Amino acid sequence: MCRKHGMSEGTFNNWKAKFGGMTVSEAKRLNDLEDENAKPKKLLAEQMLDLAELVSKKW
Repeated sequence: MCRKHGMSEGTFNNWKAKFGGMTVSEAKRLNDLEDENAKPKKLLAEQMLDLAELVSKKW
């Protein structure tokens, strides 16, 4: 099955471990929450880089 769909067995096993017992709607909700959570993390990382740049320029 993995070969038919062009994916490795490791990728399939990771997917199965994460989504194996979920319904389709639960898996979609999880992906939506992960996407929503990534936005503030990205903003924080960008601000930390900006701050580090300002501090390094000051010294």
